[in-house]
Amino acid sequence: MCIGSLSYDSLSSSSLRRSWPLKRHLRLRLLNRKKAKSKEAKQRKLQRQEFELKNLKLYLQNQSIMEENEKLRKKAMLLHKENQALFSHLQKMLSEPTKNENNSMKISH
Repeated sequence: MCIGSLSYDSLSSSSLRRSWPLKRHLRLRLLNRKKAKSKEAKQRKLQRQEFELKNLKLYLQNQSIMEENEKLRKKAMLLHKENQALFSHLQKMLSEPTKNENNSMKISH
């Protein structure tokens, strides 16, 4: 075969045959990368939904705790007022006998 007998067509067809697996390999890599990104996006979306659900549950639990806390605060305030009233009543009762004793001593003298 002479050097001149090699044509441009024969060179380009052989280079095409060699580049075909390379192009196919690149396309497969791109497709795999695209699938991986899609899978990652789905996982991120699922994880975001799970976080939102968990956040909602915690928010509702917090609201419930705050309501219970408010009820207990009101109950504690009422008990404190009742305690003060009873203590005041007790002080009056304890101070009255001494007044009566002082009055009776004055009368008996």
